[in-house]
Amino acid sequence: MGSILQPFASGRYDIRRIAIIGAGPSGLAAAKYLQAEECFEKIDIFEQQAEVGGVWHYIPMTGEAVPVPSTTPDVPLEKPIWPKDSKFPLFSNPMYDQLYTNIPKDLMRFSDQAFPSESLLFPTRQDVQKYLVQYSQGIRHLISFSTQVDEVHLSHGNGKNRWEVTSMSTITGESKQNEYDAVVVACGHYSVPYIPPVPGIEAFNSAHPTVITHSKIFRAPDKFANQKVIVVGNAASGLDIGTQISEVCKKPLLNSVRSPSAIKMGEEKKEELPPIVEYLVDQRGVRFEDGRIEKDIDAIVYCTGYLYSYPFLETIKPSIVTTGRRALGLYQHVFNIAHPSLAFTALPQKVIPFPVSEAQGAAIATVWSNKLGLPAKDEMEAWEKDRAAEHGEGTSFHILEYPHDGEYINKLHDWVKSVQNGRGKEPPFWTPREFHLREIFATLRQKFAEGGHKARTIEELGFKFEGPDEEKTL
Repeated sequence: MGSILQPFASGRYDIRRIAIIGAGPSGLAAAKYLQAEECFEKIDIFEQQAEVGGVWHYIPMTGEAVPVPSTTPDVPLEKPIWPKDSKFPLFSNPMYDQLYTNIPKDLMRFSDQAFPSESLLFPTRQDVQKYLVQYSQGIRHLISFSTQVDEVHLSHGNGKNRWEVTSMSTITGESKQNEYDAVVVACGHYSVPYIPPVPGIEAFNSAHPTVITHSKIFRAPDKFANQKVIVVGNAASGLDIGTQISEVCKKPLLNSVRSPSAIKMGEEKKEELPPIVEYLVDQRGVRFEDGRIEKDIDAIVYCTGYLYSYPFLETIKPSIVTTGRRALGLYQHVFNIAHPSLAFTALPQKVIPFPVSEAQGAAIATVWSNKLGLPAKDEMEAWEKDRAAEHGEGTSFHILEYPHDGEYINKLHDWVKSVQNGRGKEPPFWTPREFHLREIFATLRQKFAEGGHKARTIEELGFKFEGPDEEKTL
């Protein structure tokens, strides 16, 4: 990854007031690291939901139907849902009824808070949400709940950037404007579903408007009982949702994938097929890449991820997103190159998100408190250009698969610790045990499911880590 942060003697930023958009895991982590610097006058967190948790804050309602296809990040702000007799509105998110994490708790945890010992090895969504509520203690007074950020506008005055944040109470409709020296965008990337523009899909959706859906609006498998179902995708959500649906739908569940699944869960009830290349309206069917045709399809669930979308940043130039497949103009997936007092967390994919967010929060806090400096603008632009050349301009730009996420965490740790001198909050660091867990967690997840979702430790599944120089045994 090369050199990222550089110590410097004199201050580069005059940052006193900071806005954080989002009180999910990454927003909470950023707030804790910024607070620990004890040099910022004000830290405000804006959260559109009525509680912390982000995607882990379960919302039973699914909101509006997903457009088909869904290929543009240029969408308006999310609209709230008002449940009957509720005192506050809710916003739909991708969390579904029966969900266990796909990351073991000892790896998923924040560095300064363990999951309770009674939690399952792969905790339930309920346990993760409780964990995040507990993690938020000590910074909840910084959070404005039920508050949606409408716009972030950049202006210049007295030789520095000024960020004007316009927010609105989703309860009263009251709008406010506040000025900040820096902004952290920590609202994640699970709002705007991606459904590809397969030939015939628009006509098919017009003729059969209830067939095609997206994992964002999946809550439970019951409605798929005895139906002929295709699930598109076999990443974490596709694997889990497909397995749940396969228990109740017509056998086998058809799983359209680009490559074979790494984990085989419920495989006796599934059939893997290649990508869909055409929709057949009159037959209520599809044609797969190998020429196979399936007719009379009752449901197609796209588990194909999301687009990066920040409608409140649309006035910021240069643009942060164009196609929505990645964020633009960022250094190390965090700092906006044109305006380094704008930072992002939790953009990387296929990572262990909680410790990655901590490491990013630590870097942001250390730079904005003038302990570390960023490289020159041309060096940061060169980093982005080189990464795009190697990884592409799509979602792969932000993918940090094993072991790269652990290396990224440790690199950020070392940079931050090089100048902390005992002050500030300790960033996470992965030992050989964390790397080992990261390497085998897919196997652990499969054995956890095969064992009936009961294990609380890796030892209960027959695994043991003896140390970096010793045999890893089953």
